[in-house]
Amino acid sequence: MTAEDFLEGQILLIDKPLTWSSFQAVNKVKYGLIRKYQLPKKFKIGHAGTLDPLATGLLIICTGKFTKKITEIQAQAKEYTGTITVGSTTPSYDLETQVDATFPTEHITEALILETTKQFLGEIDQKPPVFSAIKKDGKRLYEHARAGEEVEIAFRKTTIHEFEITRIALPEIDFRVKCSKGTYIRSLAYDFGMALNSGGHLTALRRTKIGDYDVINGVSPEDFE
Repeated sequence: MTAEDFLEGQILLIDKPLTWSSFQAVNKVKYGLIRKYQLPKKFKIGHAGTLDPLATGLLIICTGKFTKKITEIQAQAKEYTGTITVGSTTPSYDLETQVDATFPTEHITEALILETTKQFLGEIDQKPPVFSAIKKDGKRLYEHARAGEEVEIAFRKTTIHEFEITRIALPEIDFRVKCSKGTYIRSLAYDFGMALNSGGHLTALRRTKIGDYDVINGVSPEDFE
């Protein structure tokens, strides 16, 4: 690879580590490239879809002229694996916040879990989490949430192409899901818990694919450097 290759455009597959923000991962790659290839500090680089710090997996980074492809890549279907913990909820629908309510789980059977997944296949209405980066009244939702402000959040249409349960060890339920752009897996975890007449929150998440791009071919930001 030459400096010219990165300016002309490259698609880099990064396996984002746990607790890293997507911004940190992009910066690590950016400054590694600047050092190695003496690229200008303002060369174009960006990612095709944020991953929360508590999620791991595929982060697609585009450089140079390929930053124009970001919207097209973001629009592709995504695949995730993860764990829903039933019997409790959190305000953020994941581990970013503390458990705020607990629910019974004695009635939850394998048959009920598998039957309930069917409710979530195809086009569904989903409410984004209050702890998300969507803007409302000029502020991001998580800013409203942290300030203790009540915000009315509208439902959004999203599509779940596949929803497979891969392990049941209550209170943990492992899954694999293939979904459209804009799907919140945290909301899916919360809604799934409610549909089981219990509660649920997301306790692990890994993005494995975006379109035909697979995390198997990704490298960690450190290995890339």
